[in-house]
Amino acid sequence: MPEVIPVLFITICLPLWIIFHYITKMKMSKGLSPEDEKMLSEVWESTNKMEDRINTLERILDIEAPNWRSRP
Repeated sequence: MPEVIPVLFITICLPLWIIFHYITKMKMSKGLSPEDEKMLSEVWESTNKMEDRINTLERILDIEAPNWRSRP
């Protein structure tokens, strides 16, 4: 009878404990970290600036070299 308790612990309690441990780890890691959010916002701002620059360059090229879009 004394060997029943360790066997029950190993077969029932330990697997449940491991499963619940990793379930809580996965729930905690959902979403972006504050560093990731900051990096994403910086990339977004950089992308918007780059888009504005490209639009400006296209307008300049349309004035200076109207046929630049048709060149190979």
